[in-house]
Amino acid sequence: MHKKEYKVLLVGNPNVGKSALFYNLTKKYASVSNYPGTTVSIFKGKTNIGPHHEVEFIDTPGFYNFNTITEEEKVTKDIILQNDYDCILHVVDAKNIARMLPLTFQFIEAGLPTILVLNMYDELECQGMEINITHLEHDLGIPVVKTAAIKNKGTENLMARILSVVEGRYNFQPINIKYSNNIEQLIEKIIKQLNSSYPISKRSIALLLIQKDKDTIQFVKERETNFDKIKEIIDSLSDNLHIEIASKRLELSQELCAEHFYSNGSKKQSKISSFFDKITLHPTFGFLAVLLILYFGFYKFVGQFGAGTLVDFIETKIFEESLNPYINQLFHKFLGDTIFFNLFAGDYGIITLGLRYAIAIVLPVVSTFFFMFSLLEDSGYLVRLSIILDKSMKKIGLSGRSVIPLILGLGCGTMATVVTRTLETKRERLLVTFLLALTIPCSAQLGVILGLFDKSFSALIIWFITILVVFLISGFILNKYTKGGSASFFMEVPPIRMPSIKNVFLKTFSRLKWYAIEVIPLFILASVLIWIGKLTKLFDVLSFILSFPAKMAGLPKQMGDIFIYGFFRRDFGAAGLYDIQNTLTVKNLIVASVILTLFVPCIAQFSMMIKERGFKTAMVIFLTVIPFAFFTGIILNLILTAVGY
Repeated sequence: MHKKEYKVLLVGNPNVGKSALFYNLTKKYASVSNYPGTTVSIFKGKTNIGPHHEVEFIDTPGFYNFNTITEEEKVTKDIILQNDYDCILHVVDAKNIARMLPLTFQFIEAGLPTILVLNMYDELECQGMEINITHLEHDLGIPVVKTAAIKNKGTENLMARILSVVEGRYNFQPINIKYSNNIEQLIEKIIKQLNSSYPISKRSIALLLIQKDKDTIQFVKERETNFDKIKEIIDSLSDNLHIEIASKRLELSQELCAEHFYSNGSKKQSKISSFFDKITLHPTFGFLAVLLILYFGFYKFVGQFGAGTLVDFIETKIFEESLNPYINQLFHKFLGDTIFFNLFAGDYGIITLGLRYAIAIVLPVVSTFFFMFSLLEDSGYLVRLSIILDKSMKKIGLSGRSVIPLILGLGCGTMATVVTRTLETKRERLLVTFLLALTIPCSAQLGVILGLFDKSFSALIIWFITILVVFLISGFILNKYTKGGSASFFMEVPPIRMPSIKNVFLKTFSRLKWYAIEVIPLFILASVLIWIGKLTKLFDVLSFILSFPAKMAGLPKQMGDIFIYGFFRRDFGAAGLYDIQNTLTVKNLIVASVILTLFVPCIAQFSMMIKERGFKTAMVIFLTVIPFAFFTGIILNLILTAVGY
């Protein structure tokens, strides 16, 4: 017998555990994150249910409402409107179901085969609460399943319910939501004008038109020959009807929750978890928590241990003392003093430079950074950081939501540029893209800088304050002269929890796998380009040109080479700086680190900027940050010299 194939969408708000559930259902890792905004791309994974059924699960970007705002919501809406699936899993946070049921109602009104998945149910139980699943399922008229994805609980029951829906064995009798007489009359009036077929119910289309959803208006315009009549109805409507519709859905949601929530009489949330819940959101102690994490997590663990102890051992003991001399000897034996010897060995060889930088200098740094980052993710802390910093970010025209891509930029600026899609407005996406390109160092760059200053904490503070000042000044200027309004900010707040060691290692391993596949080849490519540049003398010309602003900043001329490295890959440039650190003074290291941090984004990030913001905007950013980086370095050198540093 041939297997029957089905498609199932996972849809829901950010930060409700969709990615964790996706992994449990497919056993395919897709970034099990405890903060919103990581499921930007579409992830697919197949699994078998019994011997005769194969299900493809599709993990979609975060989705709040059919009235879409962000780019990621629009992607999910487009997927829903394609109607190329057999079932929707609406994944919600069981603790916050009252705020999430209105989206369930929209799926029901759209006539879509939906299963309501009450995820994080274990956290609801820890708060001493339960939900009467059977009664809620009866009232909604759709299947309701409780799960705890992070503990892999409820997956088998969910699989069984999915099978019953996709095979048509579940008898749907969905709830019928009645609005005011005025709204109902408008729905009926618009439906009479809808002559084409639609992937969702005409009632749902009419409700979206009443709410003046721009995407739906365009969607209908492309299908209806009598669109002018529909447009007349829409134009005559009040702009506040969306509030009336949303209020009705929320009212019904609260009624259902009041009816079906009950106490289980055993509140299990630990005092320690409750304590950290309060501390991390406190306006004063929250900032102290940030400082402690920065010092112990990043300076001590990533900087001193990763960029110090591990890098020293791998680079010195393995590469410099053992591997590089053997490689030089081996390739000299076969290639002699030809130009091809320098392609693989010597000062700029693929193995002796490219792989050495990638494995000996950058890999230990990104490994410790990814591990620390995964701990913060899985604990639920990053969401709290967004909330703590929301007021500060608003002063430069951003919201707490923008903290997520900015923090991700500390991992990889290319990935963070992609995640700017999760931001609400075009203006905010532009501001964050510029700040990522100018002021946010990637994990390897940051780790190397932390390692360079492991014996001079004051030097690290000077670097940090300089970058922070540039960040704030840039933000204020952009906020003042960039058109558009400020973005709103709302976010689900998960409880502080003990990180799952399994999840932490899975996340770390997944990112290291990405590093090996995506980044190491770029180091090899950079070595090849440097080799070609050396042969053609182009590299020497560019290095000579960059040596002039480097000298103006008090740096030696070999820093020209390092700045070219930085364009190929930011971490490549950081590794180059690490290589020549013994030839520089502490003042030189501070100035060089500041310029490298502010210097042009690497090729990969620049390419992503073109894709996300357009060629013209990317070029403006590119051409702005180069002179700004050197100008800042020159000014900083003058200040440090004047104070006798």
